[in-house]
Amino acid sequence: MDRIPFGFEVVVHEGIIREKPTTKEEARQFLKGYSGGHVSTVGSVVVTNLTTGKRIGSLDKAEVYFHDIPDEVIENLIDEGVVFRVAGGLLLEHPLTLPFVEAVVGSSDSVMGPSKEIANRLIHDALSSI
Repeated sequence: MDRIPFGFEVVVHEGIIREKPTTKEEARQFLKGYSGGHVSTVGSVVVTNLTTGKRIGSLDKAEVYFHDIPDEVIENLIDEGVVFRVAGGLLLEHPLTLPFVEAVVGSSDSVMGPSKEIANRLIHDALSSI
């Protein structure tokens, strides 16, 4: 392989970086904070061409605006446990969450992880330098 992509993403709410929630109370706090509000994701992708040593990277930001999320939905997400496996407990694509998404500014792909579009562009750019 002549390239190595690397990606990273965090969730930011009210200026605070949120990692994966570790307790039910923390997950509840995160999700209630998003209810009727918004959250940002910041992702980065770095690609290194191992043949030339060229390294390039890019940042990507997206915002998600939510309608009010009922407490019952929040509790169901917590009981299901999947919120503990994602940064900020943020699950844009989950069937319980999706109906409460008001708008996404940026790409949905960027919310769910490092942008595939950016990774593909960077890989192409890194390979074109051979």
